[in-house]
Amino acid sequence: MGDYLGYRAKMGVTTPSTNTVVQPEYDSMRPPGVTNHLGRMHIPNIKIHDNDSFDESIRLIDAGLDDAVDRVMTCDPDYLVLGISALSVWGGTLQSVEDLKQRMKDRAGRDIGVSTAVDGVREALKLHGVKKKISIMEPYFASIEPRMGGVMKELGYEIVKYGHMQGGSPATYSHVTEQDMIGAIKSIDDPEVECLVQFGAALPMAHIADEAERWLNKPVISINVVTYWHGLRAMGINDQFTGFTQLFSRF
Repeated sequence: MGDYLGYRAKMGVTTPSTNTVVQPEYDSMRPPGVTNHLGRMHIPNIKIHDNDSFDESIRLIDAGLDDAVDRVMTCDPDYLVLGISALSVWGGTLQSVEDLKQRMKDRAGRDIGVSTAVDGVREALKLHGVKKKISIMEPYFASIEPRMGGVMKELGYEIVKYGHMQGGSPATYSHVTEQDMIGAIKSIDDPEVECLVQFGAALPMAHIADEAERWLNKPVISINVVTYWHGLRAMGINDQFTGFTQLFSRF
């Protein structure tokens, strides 16, 4: 007998304990018959003020991943989603993304599907027909650039502009206004840029990205939207609806 509420799929989501955005944004995109279940990577809400302290926050998140997988697997999910985008690119190569996914599968103890931000972005850029040039904004510091750049270069894309919002701590990445996020997305636009990408699962950009596609007349990929979308599509759940960019309304 299947799960009464999650009769189509139970999605296991690992995200940092400081993150207040993944859970509500994923739930706002949840189709009928799908349930989301979070396993938290415990991290302290450390102060972040430079590259070194930002790097330390990612080390702490990585150290908490295995326990988070252990926790979420106790509800016997059908699929796993990594609800932290910086960790998905931290190794700087496509092989490191695959290694991270295999680590999660090994920890889960069975051959379970895993979606990361990189998986979603790769598929979305292809569906949007993006040929080369993108820009990326996030709440991070500049030390993300060689990691992000390495992964995107292997995928065949050039990052024209970065926008580092430099949040003061993991829990305060989401302490922003609409105008902060609108200004950040506009700051990375350029006539030669084919698509704007927002990394940072703690930035509540889902609805603003949907609006931005209309004012900028180009694809805008919000990381929580694309990661959850990828997980659903991998499970064969193809519901389409408006409000969460073209990914959910067209693809």
